[in-house]
Amino acid sequence: QDRLNESGGGLVQAGGSLSLSCAASGRTLSDYATVGWFRQAPGESRDEADVVAHITYGKPYYSDSVKGRAAINKDNTANTVYLQMNNLKPKDTGVYHCYGDPYTGPRSWGQGTQVTVSS
Repeated sequence: QDRLNESGGGLVQAGGSLSLSCAASGRTLSDYATVGWFRQAPGESRDEADVVAHITYGKPYYSDSVKGRAAINKDNTANTVYLQMNNLKPKDTGVYHCYGDPYTGPRSWGQGTQVTVSS
């Protein structure tokens, strides 16, 4: 069974930075066509969460809300996806879920890691 385990969340002041990690097990990252991150804002369900960034067929994508402030990359050797976020804003607050869309099979989700940005 494949699993995605996030880490790196926490409380940070506005303007600060965080680096999130998503360690995959049960599958290698090369088994996923897409790996990325959702942000589940306070009061939202996971189904309402917005995509923050993803890598699809090796190409990164960023939502307008984080473009210029975020960098996503993956380390196939470590089987881990990373999300670096800089100049954090209170609107970045939420639970960040890692996800992966394999070439075959359903989407995989992590349990999420809380990011809280104080003003």
